[in-house]
Amino acid sequence: MNDQKTYPMTAQGKAKLEAELEDLKVNKRKEIIERIKVARSFGDLSENSEYESARDEQAMLEGRIATMENQIRFAEIIDDKDVAKDEVTLGRKVTFVELPDGDEESYTIVGSAEADPMDFKISNDSPIAQAILGKKIGDKVSIDSPGGAYEVEIVAVENAN
Repeated sequence: MNDQKTYPMTAQGKAKLEAELEDLKVNKRKEIIERIKVARSFGDLSENSEYESARDEQAMLEGRIATMENQIRFAEIIDDKDVAKDEVTLGRKVTFVELPDGDEESYTIVGSAEADPMDFKISNDSPIAQAILGKKIGDKVSIDSPGGAYEVEIVAVENAN
């Protein structure tokens, strides 16, 4: 029995994660190692804030690399070819209108590893995505949020590619 968590994501999201991981391993690691070398040359490490800062950054970088490697290793690529074109699923861009005032919002539903709210990519684990996944154009859905529940109507679903 495999209890390992999987990370649903689009093929594009996995490729982007792999490219970022490669950059961290090849470029960022070298930069931090060089910073550590320079900081060591300043002498006494017990009172060397540059050295401590570089070591802290190195620890954070290695943690990020380990997390990304795990996400890639256990990535579950979502294939939406067998899902109706008007159905909300991972990898699709969804436009909905907030009822009754008509504010329109569009988001692409992605796995948590790809989420970037500033780029309108929300995690499939978010309250909005949880409420609209599996719904179709024309469906009215109630979304529970920290600010209270509100109702939306799905007006468009399209491939995000």
